[in-house]
Amino acid sequence: MGEIGGEIIIVKCGGSVLESLSDEFFQSIKALKEAGKQPIIVHGGGPSIQQLLEQLKIESQFVDGLRKTSTAVLRVVDLVLSGELNGMLVRRLQKAGVAAVGLSGYDGGLLKAKAKDVERLGLVGEVMEVNASFLHQLLAMEMVPVIAPVAMGLDGADRYNVNADSAAGAIAAALGASKLLFVTDVAGIIINNQVIEEVTTADIHAMVADGTIYGGMLPKVEAALHSLQGGIHEAMIVSGLSSLMVGGEMMGTTIKKSTGVLE
Repeated sequence: MGEIGGEIIIVKCGGSVLESLSDEFFQSIKALKEAGKQPIIVHGGGPSIQQLLEQLKIESQFVDGLRKTSTAVLRVVDLVLSGELNGMLVRRLQKAGVAAVGLSGYDGGLLKAKAKDVERLGLVGEVMEVNASFLHQLLAMEMVPVIAPVAMGLDGADRYNVNADSAAGAIAAALGASKLLFVTDVAGIIINNQVIEEVTTADIHAMVADGTIYGGMLPKVEAALHSLQGGIHEAMIVSGLSSLMVGGEMMGTTIKKSTGVLE
């Protein structure tokens, strides 16, 4: 368990957990607000996107863990992320008594990106600019921004599909967030049926190397490690199937940068 520190907390909700988020999860977002914190939610939507692509018989493939994005795929990504899933999260927050506003990366020029590798990945973008002042204005209005990770091009002409983990990391760095939460369907890193409360990045590398961390936990810890390469000093893997907090403390696994170690 770790104390809730700092002002802005980025809450990244993976697509696989969105439909399973509990009422207690949304109440804990309300509790964060009442404790004077400023949560910002960034969400994925992979399973829902895949389902609609299959229904529409649009081919899609993954390259290095990223969905290769054609114009047709991007239309589906936009529809699912900016429409259905973003609206669902806003509605559930409002139901929990949290004033929320749904945004895509296009709104207010919130996220601006350039292509990562057009030949290999198509319209997959890497965030280059975050309109931090826009988000600060919304936070000042006591709103909880809920962000779909699509972005406009630097010149405003293009648009891109952005990996949700990468978008969350970019937003966290731009706003100087104190903590980045990765909301999953597990309570944290579990070893011998016990949730590990705190680990360093060096610990993670060792546990991946010796096979202690494997399977479905690998992408979760890799996303957390990647976020710590920027200005974020602390990431947490938490469960969205229950409350984020017990007795005012965060529940999950805290991952901290190793001191004096080149990551």
